Amino acid sequence: MSDAEQIAQIKTQTLALIADITAQPKPDYSIDGQNISWAAYLARLQETVDWCDRQLAAAAPTEVRTQAFT
Repeated sequence: MSDAEQIAQIKTQTLALIADITAQPKPDYSIDGQNISWAAYLARLQETVDWCDRQLAAAAPTEVRTQAFT
């Protein structure tokens, strides 16, 4: 599996987690002194998707067209 395929898979898995979290939102809570913040978790997942998009865009071939006038 290439790096780009792995990044695309990470993005797909992360988007599935985001869909699950937003379909069944949960409140933030504390248990045994540990704070659980679903909003922060969602933000981290969104940052992961953004990172994947940047990596995939950087790896994509690009074409630059120029035209000379005389």
